[in-house]
Amino acid sequence: MTERPGPVDPAAPTVLRPLPFGDTSITGGLWAERQRVNREVTIPMGATQLEAAGSFENFKAAAAGSHGEYHGPVYQDGEVYKWLEALAWERARADDPQLAAWQQEVTGLIRAAQDADGYLNTFEQVTGEPGDRFGDLPFNHEIFNVGAMTQAAIAQARTGHDDGLITTARRAVAQLGETFGPGRRDGVCGHPLIEMALTELYRLTGDPDALALAGYFTDARGHGILAAQHTGRFDGSTYYSDRIPVRETTVPEGHAVRAVYLAAGATDLAIETGDAELLTALRGQWQAMTDTKMYLTGGLGARWEGESFGDPFELPPDRAYAETCAAVASVQWAWRLLLATGEARYADLIERTLYNAVLPGVSLSGDRFFYVNPLQLRGDAPLAEDPRVVSNGRQPWFGTSCCPTNLMRTLASLTHYFTTSSADGLQIHQYAPMRVRAGAIDLDLATGYPWDGAVQLEVRASGDVPWTLALRIPAWATGAELTVNGQPAGERAEPGSYTSIRRSWRRGDVVTLTLPMATRLTPPHERIDAVRGCAAIERGPLVYCVEQTDQPPAALVDEIRIDKGPLTAVDQPGRLGGITAVNIPGRASAGGAAGALRATPYYAWANRGIGAMRVWIPRV
Repeated sequence: MTERPGPVDPAAPTVLRPLPFGDTSITGGLWAERQRVNREVTIPMGATQLEAAGSFENFKAAAAGSHGEYHGPVYQDGEVYKWLEALAWERARADDPQLAAWQQEVTGLIRAAQDADGYLNTFEQVTGEPGDRFGDLPFNHEIFNVGAMTQAAIAQARTGHDDGLITTARRAVAQLGETFGPGRRDGVCGHPLIEMALTELYRLTGDPDALALAGYFTDARGHGILAAQHTGRFDGSTYYSDRIPVRETTVPEGHAVRAVYLAAGATDLAIETGDAELLTALRGQWQAMTDTKMYLTGGLGARWEGESFGDPFELPPDRAYAETCAAVASVQWAWRLLLATGEARYADLIERTLYNAVLPGVSLSGDRFFYVNPLQLRGDAPLAEDPRVVSNGRQPWFGTSCCPTNLMRTLASLTHYFTTSSADGLQIHQYAPMRVRAGAIDLDLATGYPWDGAVQLEVRASGDVPWTLALRIPAWATGAELTVNGQPAGERAEPGSYTSIRRSWRRGDVVTLTLPMATRLTPPHERIDAVRGCAAIERGPLVYCVEQTDQPPAALVDEIRIDKGPLTAVDQPGRLGGITAVNIPGRASAGGAAGALRATPYYAWANRGIGAMRVWIPRV
C-alpha cells in the first residue's frame, strides 16, 4: 500500500517521524466517539452552515466575474478550506459518497473562481478592483486564505483523493511568490498561517520557491511592515506579532492564535533548513509561554482585548479568552517541537490541551460550540450580545466560524498526533484503544483511558529484527509501573519521560503500563493573583470543574469551599457520555456546614444547560 502522510511530514531528518496516515486507528473509547460524532454530525453541519452563510456563493460570484454582494467576513474563504481539509482526512479514514460529492463540488467552485494569474480571494474579487489586491495586509487575510487552501490541498493530495485543489493552490502560491519577497514587494499577512502551509507544500512537492517564501514571510515579520502599511483598522504591532522579529522573541505576545501559528510555522522552517539557532529560540518561547501564560487547561489567551496573551501570570479564570483555535494551534506547535526533539514535555502538553482546551470547544452532541473557554462562569452572569460570551451557552455557529472548522479538521486527523517511529522503533505518545500497524509491526492497544490508567499492548506481528517500544509516562503519573508478559520491565518509569523496551518481539507478547489515576488537588502558581488561595481538581490527564447542576441546592458554586478530606472518584457510565466524577469534601460557604460536592470533567461542562461553573475553587 502507498504510504499516505498526515498533516505534517518533515523532509529533513527529525528525531521522530510521523507514521503514515491510517497506520494508527482509534478503535474505541472517548476519542473514537468524538471522531464518530465529528464525522456524522459536525462536518455535515459545517456544510449546511457554510452554505447558509453564503460561503459557496462567494466562489460562484468570483467565477462569474460578478461585483457586488459578498457574504461573511473577509476570511470566509478560509473557513471553507478548513472544512475541506476535514473532509479529506475523513475520506482517508473511511471514504463516503457524500463526503466525496461535497469535496468534488466545492473544489470545482474554487478552481473556477481563480483568476488567470493565480490570484484567488473572493472578498477582493467580488467587492474590489484589480488594483485593490493586498491593499490591506493587516486585515484582509488574502495570504492567510491561500495558506488554508494549501493545507486543504495537501490533505487531498496526501490521502489519494485529489480533485485538483493542489494545482489551484500551487498557482495561488506562485502568484504570491511573484508579488512578495526580495526584489519585489515587502509585506506579511496580518494573520500568520501561510508559513506552515508553504513549508508543508515544499515537503510535498520539493519546490524550493515555496520554502524560500516561507522563510521570507517568517523573517520579514517584526520589522514594522504592517505598521507602515496599515489602514484605519490597524490594531498595533504587538497584536500582529510584528513588534519583535521571530528570532528575537522570548515569549509569544499579542493575538494568541496568530502568535502560535507563527511559532509553529517558524518551527517547520527551522526543521527544514536545519536552523538550530531558530529552533532553540522557539523552544525557549514555548517554555516561557507554558510557564507563564498558559491556563491549567492548556488554554491560551488571557484577554478579550485583542484575543491576546496577557502579561506573565495574568490568568484570570472568569475573563479567560482561551480561544478554541488557540488550543488547536498549540497542539500543532507542540507536535512540531516533539518531532524535532523527541522530548516528552511536548507530548504532555498535547494531551493536556486536547482533553481540556480543544475538546471543550464542541458539545458532546457535536452541534454546539464554544469560541472562548473561561474557567469560571458566575451564577448571576447576564446574557450578552456577543455570542462568544459563554453565559449565552453553546452556540450552533458563529459569524466567524474558525473554531468549528478548526475542530473538524483536528478531530478528523487526530490519530496523526498519537504515534511516531524512529530508526530505533515505535513511540506511543497518547493513549486510547488503538490498532497500530507500522511496517512489520502490528499492535493492539486496549485501555479505558482517560478513566482507567491500565494500558495493555499486545503484539500481533513483528519482524525478526529487535526494535524499541517507547511509552510516554505523563508528568503527573508518579508511581507508574511497566511489565512485559507479566514480568517487571528493566527500565524505571519516570514521570515526564519515555520508558523504553528493546527486544526481539514475538506474536502474543503483552506489555502492560499502569498509570496511577489518583485524584489530586493542584495549587496555582503563587503569582497568579486571581486564584490565590484556590485549588483545582485533576485526575489523570483531565482537569475537573464544578457545575451548579451537580451541587446540593444550598451549595452555590460562587460560594463553595474545598474542605479537608479525601477526594473520591465515582464511575458514572450513564452521565455525559460516560465519565468518572469526583466527590469533594466541601462547604457551601466560608462558614457553612460541611457537605459533599461533585466535580465533572471540564471538557463536558455546559452540555446540560448553562449555569455557574468554576475550575479554581477556594479552600477552607
